[in-house]
Amino acid sequence: MSQNQLIEIEDEIIYPESDGKPMADNTKQFDWITHIVYNLRTQFRNNPNVFIAGDLLWYPVESDNKNRHAPDAMVAFGRPRGHRGSYRQWLENDIAPQVVFEILSPANTEMEEKFQFYQNYQVEEYYLYDLVKGQLKGWLCGGGQLHPIVSMHGWKSKRLGIRFELIDKELYLYHPDDSPFTTHTEESNRASEAANRALIEKQRADTEAKAHQIEKQRANTEAKARQIEKQRADIEAKRAEMAETKLARLQALLAEKGISLNDEDIFLNGQ
Repeated sequence: MSQNQLIEIEDEIIYPESDGKPMADNTKQFDWITHIVYNLRTQFRNNPNVFIAGDLLWYPVESDNKNRHAPDAMVAFGRPRGHRGSYRQWLENDIAPQVVFEILSPANTEMEEKFQFYQNYQVEEYYLYDLVKGQLKGWLCGGGQLHPIVSMHGWKSKRLGIRFELIDKELYLYHPDDSPFTTHTEESNRASEAANRALIEKQRADTEAKAHQIEKQRANTEAKARQIEKQRADIEAKRAEMAETKLARLQALLAEKGISLNDEDIFLNGQ
């Protein structure tokens, strides 16, 4: 092994995939993080070039593994979706995440540091929701600085198209089509209800098809019975016709002998 190779190995930089901190400090914060990530992934599911992640370490500068932060949720347009151990910007065509979210909990102590980090690396939109105070703040990048959004109530993200509403200190988010963000449970229930409706509809269609088949069989049976009745009537009519023909012949033969079938005496006397 050459000296240069030894130096390369000694200089190799490790970029940890975890900062040793928990994703969330409480269940409500965890629910909000997963809530945002899940709904944004659902919204952009047909766009393979939007990367969305939660609590993923972002390293903006190559060879600097100390300069890093993990947004609670982040969106990077122009980057393919997929799994990553960390977001190393120099491996992502040097594209910084354009939108980041932070869900503030009592244990968060680095928000000023994160704000400066997001400003330094030109995040376009930054949203911060304080769970305890029920406060929502937002910033837009302009001239290399993050500028506060005056009012977040009814605000619509330029990048995401989602709408923010803060009602009685509770945050509500809406997709561009104005449908509300849903939880995993709501989506699962909705899928289950749709499946149940489909099953009921199939059962109804099967019942109608079976009833139609029975009606068709009944109609065929009635048609066959009518056909048999017609055949029987035709046979009786034929027999009657043949009987009349025979009677006419017999009358003709007897008439030649001077005997009339209308002579009641003949029949009464058995002659």
